[in-house]
Amino acid sequence: MKKCTVLFMAFLFTVLGFSGASAVTINLYDWAFNVDGTTFEFVNGDTMPTTGTLTNGLGTLTWSTSAPGSHTFIAFFDHEIDEAINTFFNEYGEAINTPAIQSWEIDEPGYIFGDIYGNVLAGALDNTNSVPNGSEDDVSWAMGWDFTLASGESALINLTISETAPTSGFYLAQTDPESNASIYFSSSLKTEVIPEPATIMLVGAGLAGLIGVGSWIRKKKA
Repeated sequence: MKKCTVLFMAFLFTVLGFSGASAVTINLYDWAFNVDGTTFEFVNGDTMPTTGTLTNGLGTLTWSTSAPGSHTFIAFFDHEIDEAINTFFNEYGEAINTPAIQSWEIDEPGYIFGDIYGNVLAGALDNTNSVPNGSEDDVSWAMGWDFTLASGESALINLTISETAPTSGFYLAQTDPESNASIYFSSSLKTEVIPEPATIMLVGAGLAGLIGVGSWIRKKKA
């Protein structure tokens, strides 16, 4: 879907001299996920395969699995900052700090150029920024994880998109210099061993025993 309507409105604002101050407006224009080779796309009317809610494109989403084996999880987002005021093609992206084991990409989403969307669907991000400061355009970004779970393990992935920059770790930034506004995309992967039912029962029995001993000691002192 082309963004011709927004481009035409931006032209009218420029030619007719419309102006005015307003709060920064952030809009999530498009999104897609690749989960173990299965794609979920906004353009197809799919539902995000995650829990959590994005409000005006901002918020935290989570995805989890406990299936043994190899897994691929990639999330793609195409945000616009103040597009009604100064268009959608005046922004740039940055990759901040060194990634852990996640893959990433910043690129024009593919309406005119850029290969990020195809890479998301193929499950292979290229870890490059094709829209840096000085080469402003329509920014989109993606981040992904490739990992393997053993039997009895689980994984939890967090995706956070915020107007506040993370204080540490690897993250992506998208900036609209005309609005002097930025948004930030970070992600984390946590794996852990799932306690077996027998272990849970043993721990529960131990706690019950401790409670019983404590009750007996109190009665003896009474």
